[in-house]
Amino acid sequence: MRRRPHKWQNEQPIYKQLMDEVVAGILDRRYPEGQRLPSVRALAEAYNVNPLTSAKAYRELQREGVIETLRGEGFIVREGVHASLMKRERSRFMKDEWPHLRARLARMDLDLQALFTGSAD
Repeated sequence: MRRRPHKWQNEQPIYKQLMDEVVAGILDRRYPEGQRLPSVRALAEAYNVNPLTSAKAYRELQREGVIETLRGEGFIVREGVHASLMKRERSRFMKDEWPHLRARLARMDLDLQALFTGSAD
């Protein structure tokens, strides 16, 4: 696993941001269902965090039912989790992000067609 330079935000604990990174990897299918995730140490090294931080992120993802532990194998992505994560992320986007984006587009007098065609004139 290659190292990913990452800029952590101060508003949220790093372990939660790391959880978001793992979820993004599942949604992007970098971590397919049923496949092993990087070890705690490998994840910590890749994101330049303490192994305790990556272990906490994995524990929380396991508690949420996103990943599971296989004895002797490490952590794997649970089967069927991609669809539920996609639904959750879409809902979160529509509730938390879309209203702000829609308001910003309105302030700039941009419509969706302008965004799709790339013309801001």
